[in-house]
Amino acid sequence: MSDKLVLITGATGHQGGATLRHLAKRGGFKLRAMTRKPEGDAAKALAALGAEVVAGDLDDAASLERALAGAWGVYAVQNTWEAGVEKEEEQGKRIAKLARDKGVQRFVYASVGSAHKATGIPHFDNKFRVEEAVKGLGFPSYAIIRPVFFMENLLSPWSLSGDKLAMGLAPHTKLQMIAADDIGKFGSKAFVDADQMKNAELDIAGDAVTMTEAAAALSPLVGKPLTYQQIPIEAVRQQSDDVAKMVEWFESTGYSADIATQEKRFGIRALTLAEWVRTQSQVKVG
Repeated sequence: MSDKLVLITGATGHQGGATLRHLAKRGGFKLRAMTRKPEGDAAKALAALGAEVVAGDLDDAASLERALAGAWGVYAVQNTWEAGVEKEEEQGKRIAKLARDKGVQRFVYASVGSAHKATGIPHFDNKFRVEEAVKGLGFPSYAIIRPVFFMENLLSPWSLSGDKLAMGLAPHTKLQMIAADDIGKFGSKAFVDADQMKNAELDIAGDAVTMTEAAAALSPLVGKPLTYQQIPIEAVRQQSDDVAKMVEWFESTGYSADIATQEKRFGIRALTLAEWVRTQSQVKVG
């Protein structure tokens, strides 16, 4: 076992959890999982994989300093929808600065696809500002991973209900997406092959499908035929101007991860949506 300790924030979430699981499979690192709920079932499952579970809050500098003690590497991910755009940016910059102060050698930041392309989407642009902060801190080694839309989001209550998949996109607009588990493969590789991925910045995706195609692909998973229903953009905007801006950007520009090149460069073939569906247990929807 290596003496290299990797701290993973958001360890009970999609990205952090997947990264921790893949690192645990590979072995060679000590793993420390940070969570606000160390006594929860999700945290206990990580402990069962051999991870040290610690209490930590991205808004609490003292708890971050404790979690960072002795860490060689950090996987840093924040959640816009929990924190809000401004606070997420503060959280991202806070843990990066504290990690640098604590002597962390390898800092991996989970951003979002196309964050560096001046999208005008608030929860993309704030992540780019965190990226710039990470690069400006002078870490010996960093990586920035930019995943696109999560396949798991298609199963969220706000997009899937009854026999309808409903989003703001036009039915035939292609949207790049990726399975959270595949993000974990890239996150894990960023530590396992730290030299190869030194100062790398990569947008990652597994597939690009229309919402009509997505509804058809998800039908076996929900056990009934799904149809796609486009939500008017003004209705989206009433719920969230940020999300409306994202949908409009999906329509006008969209993600641009190079799936073929990413596989050649990093040896990871991310799942297509149809392949991901086959890995999932059937779900019930209201």
